[in-house]
Amino acid sequence: MTETPHPLYDRHAETLNRALTAITERGYWSAYPESPSPRVYGETAAADGRAAFEAYLHGDFPLDQPGDGGTVATEASPFGLELGVRYPHAAADQLVGAATAALPAWRDAGPQARAGVCLEILDRLHKHIFELANAVQFTSGQAFVMAFQAGGAHALDRALEAVAYAYAEMTRHPGTAGWEKAAGKGDPLRMTKTFHVVPRGVALVIGCNTFPTWNSYPGLFASLVTGNPVVVKPHPRAVLPLAITVRYAREVLAEAGFDPNLVLLAAEAPGETLASTLALHPSVRIVDFTGSTEYGDWLEANARQAAVYTEKAGLNTVVVDSTDDFAGMCRNLGFTLTLYSGQMCTTSQNILIPSGGIETDQGHKSFDEVAGGIAAAVGKLTADPARGVELTGAIVNDGVLERLDEITKVGEPVLESRTVEHPAFPGAVVRTPTIVKLAADDNATYSREWFGPISFAIATDSTAHSLEILRSTVGEKGALTAAVYSTDEAVLDAAEATAIEVGVHLSCNLTGGVFVNQSAAFSDFHGSGANPAANSALTDGAYVANRFRVVQSRRHA
Repeated sequence: MTETPHPLYDRHAETLNRALTAITERGYWSAYPESPSPRVYGETAAADGRAAFEAYLHGDFPLDQPGDGGTVATEASPFGLELGVRYPHAAADQLVGAATAALPAWRDAGPQARAGVCLEILDRLHKHIFELANAVQFTSGQAFVMAFQAGGAHALDRALEAVAYAYAEMTRHPGTAGWEKAAGKGDPLRMTKTFHVVPRGVALVIGCNTFPTWNSYPGLFASLVTGNPVVVKPHPRAVLPLAITVRYAREVLAEAGFDPNLVLLAAEAPGETLASTLALHPSVRIVDFTGSTEYGDWLEANARQAAVYTEKAGLNTVVVDSTDDFAGMCRNLGFTLTLYSGQMCTTSQNILIPSGGIETDQGHKSFDEVAGGIAAAVGKLTADPARGVELTGAIVNDGVLERLDEITKVGEPVLESRTVEHPAFPGAVVRTPTIVKLAADDNATYSREWFGPISFAIATDSTAHSLEILRSTVGEKGALTAAVYSTDEAVLDAAEATAIEVGVHLSCNLTGGVFVNQSAAFSDFHGSGANPAANSALTDGAYVANRFRVVQSRRHA
């Protein structure tokens, strides 16, 4: 039985084939331009997207899906903008029931049809990328360009990457095979065997506040393309980006002749704990989550009926040994700490520096000079509020502000956090990064995650001691990123060996336009699944292959 190509598969086959090549070659490739320039997207695209975003405000979100008739509105913008969007509400059983009913026809459509529809959804979202970027900006606190890139183009790339990996896994084996075995003097034994890709069941995506699309799209599209209907449960403060996603996904599904209830929005009423109710529902067979370690651990321990994919928190670490570009190192780390006010799960927290200082192209630098150089780079980036806020964005939740208050009682500040008034949004909550000096024996402080614009310059006995701290802290608490600066190949090799041991991705001697807290789809893996910070990676075969099973039937030929 050969699968008949779907028209949408034919339309997007070139994009899919290019993505399949990209995940094999691991070089640079992107399907969606990351520049919001009018030369790329057209003269009216930005204004049209902003108008579409504003049309949602203070109204009922246009989503026709099963529900109890009520609505919920829970968002508060970090920029102080009143959103007031009301979303349809539904009980867990209503959502799961509708999704379950949609599954059989989607399963039977086959991998090519599902891939074609998913690629059409991505294309539709790309056509509305400015609308999506505004929604990401005003719910996450990201500055616009970052929201456009990370929340739009890069999120779409990560989704396409997941589709490519899933398609490769689903089509690894033929759909049918002839089997023949000699049987002595008689006729050979002949069988025709058919192999069916069978989805696990209803999938749940639990979104986060900081990167509502980038962190949700891989799981959403990996589950959908492998045949699983998806219930999308956004963070209560970042509903709009995923509501827009669900809206256009349902639109494409209906146009393609499938039940739009293959993708559903699960907007949560205050105090409802809808995520937990859905995660434990016996018909929910896949859970994707990005967020706190505590809740991720709870899901892994309790959602036993489901395959659970988590990206949690960790102690992202930098080992500074030596450098042949001191200014470049400081600029690079300063940008890393400043970008989105450190509210990225990949931003460095612990910077390990020998107490005796390091050798550089500018001569020997003391510990204080190294810490001060990084602090000065942050200070330069944030000195002008109008320019600085385009890097820092706004603070996304009260927990970050509480940690910024708490950190003033810890260690010795190298750089203090400042409150900045946003020139365009007077109600925005903006804080610049702080860097605090600690001793190596202050491990009770730096072995805890301080999510937000908080980093530590930690004085160690030596680079070997720094690597031991990296090994022990990341081994116990996990990390998504690590970095090392050294002019000594032996140190670089030792750092790489340590990173392999504790399962963390390592960047070496970044001084230019590549930063430790950024990763490129189709080339970089995000998370490894090899330490406590995440039990999976974006994106590899393991991330997609367990979302379906192969069931065979065989008949005599």
